[in-house]
Amino acid sequence: MQTSVRKITLSLLITTFLAAIEVTIISTAMPQIVDSLGGFSLMSWVFAIYLLTTAVSTPIWGKLSDLFGRKKVFMIGVTLFLIGSIACGLSQNMGQLIFFRAIQGLGAGAINPVTFTIIADVYNFEQRAKVQGLVSSMWGIAGILGPLVGGFIVDFISWHWVFFINLPFGLVSMWMIGKHFKETLEKKKRQIDYGGAVTFTIAITALLFALLSMNKEEGTGIVFSEAQLAALFGTAFVFFSVFFLIQWKHPEPMMPLKLFQNKDVSISTAGAFLTSVILIGLTAYLPLWTQNVLGMGATSAGFTIMPLSLGWPVGAMLCSRFIPRFGTKFVVLLGGSLIALGSFLLTFITPETSLWLIALIILITGFGFGFTSTIFTVVTQSSVAKNNRGSAGSLNTLLRTLGQTIGVAIFGAALNFVIHLHNMDQTNETAVMAEGLHFVFVIAAMISVISLLVTSMIPNRQAEQYEH
Repeated sequence: MQTSVRKITLSLLITTFLAAIEVTIISTAMPQIVDSLGGFSLMSWVFAIYLLTTAVSTPIWGKLSDLFGRKKVFMIGVTLFLIGSIACGLSQNMGQLIFFRAIQGLGAGAINPVTFTIIADVYNFEQRAKVQGLVSSMWGIAGILGPLVGGFIVDFISWHWVFFINLPFGLVSMWMIGKHFKETLEKKKRQIDYGGAVTFTIAITALLFALLSMNKEEGTGIVFSEAQLAALFGTAFVFFSVFFLIQWKHPEPMMPLKLFQNKDVSISTAGAFLTSVILIGLTAYLPLWTQNVLGMGATSAGFTIMPLSLGWPVGAMLCSRFIPRFGTKFVVLLGGSLIALGSFLLTFITPETSLWLIALIILITGFGFGFTSTIFTVVTQSSVAKNNRGSAGSLNTLLRTLGQTIGVAIFGAALNFVIHLHNMDQTNETAVMAEGLHFVFVIAAMISVISLLVTSMIPNRQAEQYEH
């Protein structure tokens, strides 16, 4: 591998790690932040606004990278992320922190899809899966190190440095990309899809607010009446309808609808959506089983989820070895089968099931997510021409975000349904929670079967059959 390519890869790994660890590191620091700034009732908005601005901006950044180049969009995205980070660390109240987290989220919306697009530009098909595996490992490492680093910073320095620590790494990453990543753009007049950007922003904002409001069990702090919820869903429907009309007619649409005519892209994005629904069901609700049913502490809850962060990068790395030998369909079915197996095994756990056995189940599932997440990304970006890779990659990222958001709403509603069902007869709280979480795991298992069936329809191709 050329030295310049190695440095580009290192730069992308650094920025991916920053975007990934930001999610876990701030969770550890939030109690100290609330003690310092106040505004406990607004705490959930610190997470919600980051999710919102990331999701809204992702497809916009992806299209802009196709129009104006990856390097420019990457630089702008990292700059926004760093400005938001510094401002978050300097915040004097919770309102300021929420506003600056929105800016940070806008930057993160560019980092994730453009990182994958640069990888697709720099490497050929055979190499992409290996590098995507390395990038996926950053999420696993961040999942393990985030709480530890966050706890250390809060205990021995100050919560402000949870945000300030991003600055040196971000600047190094920008310098490396600026110096070593070269790209050539076709010189022509660009027609920016302003109408698509505006209508999409309104539609996705309304939809996410509605979904976050439905998730009362997770305590998002975003509460709307039934009439307001109906208005939000109605707004989302109307503006999505207008958005798709604009996409159909615009010469350079923000989200080219022809992408959905590509079977590899449509099935990969559908698979990414469904597996993300399952993922949030496991990561958000398995810790509740450990703490509320087994009566163990937060450390034990972390132990049951940690194998996911270990199995994921291993599965991603194995994926790069399996694709050239067995083809993409085999890898997709292997990953989907492991997720389905792990999801079904969770439906049989009881309060007597050992933590070690639960951890083994999650490890198996982690392998499955490593295979599927890597292959979905590689297939999506390798099935389109270079000038559509940004749009295709951001579509994949957006569907993952929506999958997790919708999954939280579905599983939260399922758990609440069981809890409210037993409110009348004062049943033992632990037994009710166990029943509710069992219902959640059953739904996740059913979705895993649907996901496996959907992804089984992906065309069986070898490396040479994809766009390069």
